[in-house]
Amino acid sequence: MERISIYQSLIKTFEQKKQKLRSKRLRLSLIRLIVFLTCLAGIYLFWSTTLLVVGFVFVFILAFIVLVKMHAECNRELKKIKLLIEINQNEIKALDGNYNHFKNGVAYKNPEHAFAEDIDLFGEKSFFQFINRTGLSQGEMLLANWLKSNDINNIKDKQNAIKELADHIEFRQNFTAEAKMLENQDELNAIVKALEQHQNFVPKSFRYLGLFFSGLSLAIIGLYAFSIINTMQLLLWIFIGLGITGFYLKKINVLSHITSKAQELFRQYQKLINAVELEHFDSELLKTKQSQLSSKNQKASEAIKSLSKHIDALEQRQNLMVGFVFNAFLLWDLQQSYKIEQWLNTHKNDLKQWFDIMAFFDAQNALANLAYNQTTYTFPSIDHSSKLILDCKSSTHPLIPTTQAVTNDFQVMNEDFLIITGANMAGKSTFLRTVSLMIVMANLGLPVCASHCNYKPIKLITSMRTSDSLSDESSYFFSELSRLKTIIEHLKTDTYFIVLDEILKGTNSHDKAKGSKQFIEKLVNTNSTGIIATHDLSLCELSDQLKQVHNFYFDAEIINDELHFDYKFKKGVCQNMNASFLLKKMGIV
Repeated sequence: MERISIYQSLIKTFEQKKQKLRSKRLRLSLIRLIVFLTCLAGIYLFWSTTLLVVGFVFVFILAFIVLVKMHAECNRELKKIKLLIEINQNEIKALDGNYNHFKNGVAYKNPEHAFAEDIDLFGEKSFFQFINRTGLSQGEMLLANWLKSNDINNIKDKQNAIKELADHIEFRQNFTAEAKMLENQDELNAIVKALEQHQNFVPKSFRYLGLFFSGLSLAIIGLYAFSIINTMQLLLWIFIGLGITGFYLKKINVLSHITSKAQELFRQYQKLINAVELEHFDSELLKTKQSQLSSKNQKASEAIKSLSKHIDALEQRQNLMVGFVFNAFLLWDLQQSYKIEQWLNTHKNDLKQWFDIMAFFDAQNALANLAYNQTTYTFPSIDHSSKLILDCKSSTHPLIPTTQAVTNDFQVMNEDFLIITGANMAGKSTFLRTVSLMIVMANLGLPVCASHCNYKPIKLITSMRTSDSLSDESSYFFSELSRLKTIIEHLKTDTYFIVLDEILKGTNSHDKAKGSKQFIEKLVNTNSTGIIATHDLSLCELSDQLKQVHNFYFDAEIINDELHFDYKFKKGVCQNMNASFLLKKMGIV
């Protein structure tokens, strides 16, 4: 496949970069060793010359700090390259049908949801696991919320964004790799909330008072150097500086605790934000999100970089000697706290939006990745005025392997109901899930698993799986009735595409047929649209009474004492059932 070849080529490129980075890391380690040995040799040779020894130590410290930073950056790049290799390896596995290594979203399962449980949206082998490529915990949650949202607005804008982002493979993969490197992501919301709620404690006058105090300190140090003032007077000034700082120490410690937790996380997020800022987008949705990464004519990445500098400066207090001297003469902690507070006054209400936009691009990358990988899928043509809800050619379920998939053509007119009959295992339930998932995908702006699709946007609600509950003492039948009541309540306020699979299973056949007919008649009168699968052939008689009801079926044939299915969607009523045959075949009767 073309896509597999592309991923293999990327792996080869990244493997070469990995080898170069490993060589670079080894060279840096050797240089560090050489610098260290050179410093020792210099100290040994010039031990008697104090000035030269001090010079050697000073140069060594500077060189060592630079080399340590270079080594750390090399390690970081190496980690990122390994992630990029893993990303491409996982895509090859996914294209071969193995996507078990992606998170399955089981935490987002909700039996009460309008359709998620019925169509296997979350959990093992789910559609969420099929498309999930998120690197951020917030992005993963947003992707799950999109899937559950039933949002039918701005579908063309969503499609354009996915189409454009699909081609930005380098951006997508780099973003995902950077996102996966973020640590302590779960603390983000708490940190942002704490910064948003921070109450300023440094007086506004400190904008000038801090500089004035620092200037006086320099003057006093000068006076002391020239013996104009004595040691006691100098110590008195030191105590004044420490006393002012001590008065605010508790509040400074609280601010320092929050900002120190934010520091590394924000620095990592800055790389993601910068990547989005630098990318060129043409689609309106992506351009709008990108344009929101600024405030007061300053880019978000620049603003966060500025905050990082202020936090770095405040963190100097962790060095006791530096903290003592700087606070005594410069009121250092207060000056840096004031700068951080001024930054928060300007940007604290922007933080959530900036991080939400990163979650947006993370989730959007997952959708774009599906569009990129599945070259045979098609983007639905959206027509809000069409009389057709769905008009699809060669459709199938995206989770069925291509070699096993049987495609079907179908149409569903607005306000029509399709009654689908068929033998057990003939394909009715799979078809219901195919149509349901197609609606979910189309509403997200995704391409669907079909060669052609016209679509009039509509919300989805289903009743396909119902279970009893021992914990709340509800029977299966009562659970199903509650689900059907929920559907009716939804229809009072909006229009839905309704998908039902064998309703009223928990009662006798006569009562079931009567109740099912009455329920379908009620649905028809709501001007909704839907598909209903059933084994009850009496429901097919409704097509003679209601013009909105049409019969279709999936067939099964017994050939040479074996059961055969063609899984093709056909107009009419099924005549062949297989329960009696299978009971005999398996020796049960």
